[in-house]
Amino acid sequence: MAKATEYKLGPNTFPRGWFVIAESSELGEDPLALRFFERDLALYRGKDSGQPVLLDAYCGHMGTHLTASTSAAIATDNSHIEGDNIRCPYHGWRYGPDGKVNDIPYYDGPCPRSSAITAYPTREIMGCIMMWFDPDGLEPQFEPPMLAEWNDEAWVNWDLDHLGEIDMHPIEVIDNMADARHLGPTHGAPCEYFENEYKDHIIIQRQGGVLASYGCMLQSTTWYTGPGILLSKQEFGGQEIYELIANTPVDDGKIKVWHGALHKSANPVATDEDRAIAKEVQVGALAAFAADFSVWANKRSATRIIQLPTDGPFNRGRDWYRQFHLEIDNVPSQQQKINGKAHVKDMPEPPAEAIAFGAELFE
Repeated sequence: MAKATEYKLGPNTFPRGWFVIAESSELGEDPLALRFFERDLALYRGKDSGQPVLLDAYCGHMGTHLTASTSAAIATDNSHIEGDNIRCPYHGWRYGPDGKVNDIPYYDGPCPRSSAITAYPTREIMGCIMMWFDPDGLEPQFEPPMLAEWNDEAWVNWDLDHLGEIDMHPIEVIDNMADARHLGPTHGAPCEYFENEYKDHIIIQRQGGVLASYGCMLQSTTWYTGPGILLSKQEFGGQEIYELIANTPVDDGKIKVWHGALHKSANPVATDEDRAIAKEVQVGALAAFAADFSVWANKRSATRIIQLPTDGPFNRGRDWYRQFHLEIDNVPSQQQKINGKAHVKDMPEPPAEAIAFGAELFE
């Protein structure tokens, strides 16, 4: 598949932002060996704080992977995690959550500063472990999204669908935000209204149309917070859900994808029956997303789009995405150039009630 340079995205191969790297339920006492952004990573949960810690995988001493070597004695007896620190399975050098060596068991002198490795900011939100990635090593420029409904007992939380890896550049996932004309052929819900709005690191899609499979109107407000995390507020057939779609680069031109649906029950506190209904709703939402996934898996790269006046605003959406590949000093001017609303020729703009649907999420 095409690489970042072929899309002319900017100086950085990978975008900056918040990205899902694991489901919370995956990370117990045993650490995880992960690979994202063409980097091997070590993820573990601190025993003192209970918080996830993410480090570059390889010990600065002799290059041993901190979490992949599971047969070493300190790994098999689960003694390699000490408080919020982790010991290398080869010689026992201990790393803190800041990526610095803070103890060498057979040496009383100062720990070599050159042995430090990169530590990445993490957040555990809505059952997801997220990392902040910045190719220039900068601290987070914005916070990841959080839905108040996640902590509301009337809502049934998602268990993530792990959809695996796909050979595709993430910019072509973002294209869906502008793609008003695929909703009929691909999803059986042709648009009756549509708009995009760009607000710095957030892109919003407002659309609505009759959903053929349910025989009812589907109304949605969908947004990305940065390039990797999509949330969508939807109403259809008396159901109210939030859908999550997360994509994270593994290598240049390869992503890993997760999906979930947060469902509002009919009761102040969700019952077992409500949870069963929520699972069915998530299966239905996944089936709709699977139509996109199937198309993506069987297409060539679209490094250039032949954009028609009656298409959605693909080029503006790609210009919004480019900000995450630019050096940070160039981001404000890129945002100023893109910010505002975009509409589709020969397609109505959203009515007032559609603009109000989810408006509180961006205040």
